[in-house]
Amino acid sequence: MNVKPIKSILAALLIMVAAISWSCSDLEQETQLSQDTEGAMTLVEVLKSIENGVEEDGVENARKNAGATYATFNAALGSSGLASVFARNELTVFAPTDAAFAALGLNPGNIRRQPNLKEILLYHVVGGTVLSTDLRNGFVPTVNGAAVEINLNDGAIVNNANIVMVNKRARNGVIHGIDQVLLPPTQNIVEIALGADPEFTILVAAVQAAGFGNLLATTNNLTVFAPTNAAFGDLLDELGFPSLEALIDEDTGIGIAGLQRVLAYHVFAGRVFSSDLSNTTIEMFSGDDLGIDISGPKLIDFREREAGIVATDIQATNGVIHVIDKVILPF
Repeated sequence: MNVKPIKSILAALLIMVAAISWSCSDLEQETQLSQDTEGAMTLVEVLKSIENGVEEDGVENARKNAGATYATFNAALGSSGLASVFARNELTVFAPTDAAFAALGLNPGNIRRQPNLKEILLYHVVGGTVLSTDLRNGFVPTVNGAAVEINLNDGAIVNNANIVMVNKRARNGVIHGIDQVLLPPTQNIVEIALGADPEFTILVAAVQAAGFGNLLATTNNLTVFAPTNAAFGDLLDELGFPSLEALIDEDTGIGIAGLQRVLAYHVFAGRVFSSDLSNTTIEMFSGDDLGIDISGPKLIDFREREAGIVATDIQATNGVIHVIDKVILPF
């Protein structure tokens, strides 16, 4: 196994918000909009100007999207206090249509009562200007902090929403219309692990014993490689301990300090999605190196033991979780 030893290369990927290079052959055929008309308006003004999906020089878009309006999204911007943010900053906006909001029982009259409205709106926004011809498959961090997934394998999809309008230009960015409202994650890393009971009960018990519960619940931008109960069972058998309690015994086991180092070896500072992984070596929270081999994909620990990544990209409010089938060890 040959892992390229470039430490923390993944962290650099997390700041590539405004430099996304996507590709989408279907959307490349869409008519480009005139810079002379909409280019003089802000994103908020462009949204307000849309009438039944008709674009002055986008006849094909108008035919495809007749009836698509964005009054609820505009009302949400006003109610949340974000209108000025959308007017001043360079942004790419995935704007749900009125029909998308209506499917959730929302309209301009009641949108202000939607809980977490600001967080939801910011989950529809990417920094910088990203045109349809720049789209590619993968995860894109939003201004909310969580990421949306772009999938171009069958049309153009953001999470589960179809892109139904593209390249509405403004002087400070671009708008793409979508047919569903995107809902960001609402649980932190610990809450997700607790909700997956019994899959991660031993991991949760270990986190609590190590005193890491608050750290994993409140620290932003973490990636956690989470071992399953079966993975912990295999570790206990491998090391000859009958239980987690025996493993962390101060006299005969690795102790609390050892447990803390093991758990910290499963945490990376930064949100790393499956689409960001590469054959490399990264430095974990514990200060120890961990190898990544995307042929599995799998992790390679200090002992050259391999842990398969069996589930990916479980998003939390403060990071992302990947599930692994073996506990990795830094010593």
